[in-house]
Amino acid sequence: MPNAFSTSDSRTFTLKIATRGSPLALWQAEWVQKRILEQHPEITVELLILKTSGDRIQDRPLSEVGGKGLFIKELEGALLDNRADLAVHSMKDVPGFFPEGLEISVIAEREDPGDAWLSPKYGSIGNFPQGAVVGTSSLRRASQLKHHRQDLQIRSFRGNVQTRIRKLDQGEVDATVLAVAGLKRLDLEDRITEVLPMEWMLPAIGQGAIGIETRIGDQETQSRILHLNHQATWDCLLAERTLLIQMEGNCQIPLAGYCVLNGDELF
Repeated sequence: MPNAFSTSDSRTFTLKIATRGSPLALWQAEWVQKRILEQHPEITVELLILKTSGDRIQDRPLSEVGGKGLFIKELEGALLDNRADLAVHSMKDVPGFFPEGLEISVIAEREDPGDAWLSPKYGSIGNFPQGAVVGTSSLRRASQLKHHRQDLQIRSFRGNVQTRIRKLDQGEVDATVLAVAGLKRLDLEDRITEVLPMEWMLPAIGQGAIGIETRIGDQETQSRILHLNHQATWDCLLAERTLLIQMEGNCQIPLAGYCVLNGDELF
C-alpha cells in the first residue's frame, strides 16, 4: 500500500490529516491544516474524515462501552495502515498508552482548560432547585457535581457540542456542563451561563489542548508540524498524563487533574 505521505509530482508533498467529522474535531483539524500551510505553503494538506466508534455509539455512557480510546481508535488505524500521516485529537480523549509505532509528536498551546455551566433556566448552580436534572455522561463531572449538590439528578447526555446544546434547549435537562475550550472554538461562548472555578470543577486531564499523533520516526511529517508545539503546554500535559498513567485512568474512573507552570516549576 502506498504511503499517504506521497507526491503528486516531484515538487509537491501531500500530508493527510485523520480527523473525526464532528464540528469541533473539524475545527481543530482545519486549524492544524492552516498552521501547517502557513509555514509550508509548498505542500498540500488534506483531511481524511473518519467516523469513530465513539461517534457511532450514542445510546450508552462511554464508561460502559470502552472509554476514551473509542474516539481515536479509527484515526490511529489510518496512521498504522498509511492512509493518513497525522491524526488530530482533543488530548482529553487520548488514553495513557498508544499502539506500537505511534506517538504524540506535538501539543499545541492550550485553550482555557475549564468547564462551563449551561442553563437556559438558571443563572447559577446556586439557584438550582432541589432535584434539578443535569445532563452529562462524564463520571468526572457527575462526581464533582454530586459532591457539591447531592440532590442533583444526573442524566446520561451524549453527542457532540451542538447536539447537547440542542437537547438542552429542547428541555431534556435543566442544565449541562461543557468544556470552555470547545465552546470558544465553535464561537458558542454566548451559551455559557457560568464558568465553573477550578476549586469547584477540576477539568479532565489534557482538557483544552490539541495533540497531533504520528508514526514514530516519520521525520518527513514531524518536521512540518514541530513549529506547532507549545513547550509549556507539553510540560504540563506530560505531568498530567503521568498521573493518568499511574492511576490507570479511563472513563470508568472519575479522574481530574490540572497542572500549572509557574516559572520553571510545575504545580
